[in-house]
Amino acid sequence: MNIGIIGAGNIGGTLARRFTALGHTVFVANSRGPETLRQLAAETGAKPVTVQEAARKGDVVVVTIPMKNLPKLPRDLFAGVGKNVVVVDTCNYYARARDGRIDAIEQGLPESRYVEQQIGHPLIKAFNNIYAQHLGDFGRPAGTSGRIALPVAGDDKAAKAIVLRLVDELGFDAVDAGGLDESWRQQPGSPVYAKDFDAEGVRRALSQADPERKPEWRATDKSPGTYAKPA
Repeated sequence: MNIGIIGAGNIGGTLARRFTALGHTVFVANSRGPETLRQLAAETGAKPVTVQEAARKGDVVVVTIPMKNLPKLPRDLFAGVGKNVVVVDTCNYYARARDGRIDAIEQGLPESRYVEQQIGHPLIKAFNNIYAQHLGDFGRPAGTSGRIALPVAGDDKAAKAIVLRLVDELGFDAVDAGGLDESWRQQPGSPVYAKDFDAEGVRRALSQADPERKPEWRATDKSPGTYAKPA
């Protein structure tokens, strides 16, 4: 499968390594240009490209950048990209720690709905609730006792099925977390966020999630860091 990855940070770099090791053809891009990705390419076998190429070369495209940088993406990045292309959003909103205030999210819009509005293409939410190191190191064969599970949310059943399968390939149990409007259940501060639960634990945590975002995960004086000095 051809997989485009937009963003070469912790999660993007880890997915590039894991997917190429599994035999997928990976195209990776960042905001600074392909020439800055030579080391990652040499380490992983991923092909460094522009963000436009990453959006158009993949059967699956992963968007994994800070939310504050979404408006900096080309406005037509996904124009003409077919609906059959699966776009995965791993983004999380860290208001005072990184992204600044995003009013729509503060007012209750799920993070992935905001991302969807910014890029103009339907999304599947995945890979946002696990530490990058754990994503890289803790995958286990199917059937392993205590295998870590990851929630996957989205509206398109066929697209979601592809992502569920990729999660399994990476060595994790995949849990269908409902439609994209339910993706708030795996946002930062939710019971499933940054937890290495098995499938039963993920389902329990999703059911216990509260739609009211905790103050420490909003643009308040109780959230980590400050706008001037992020955490």
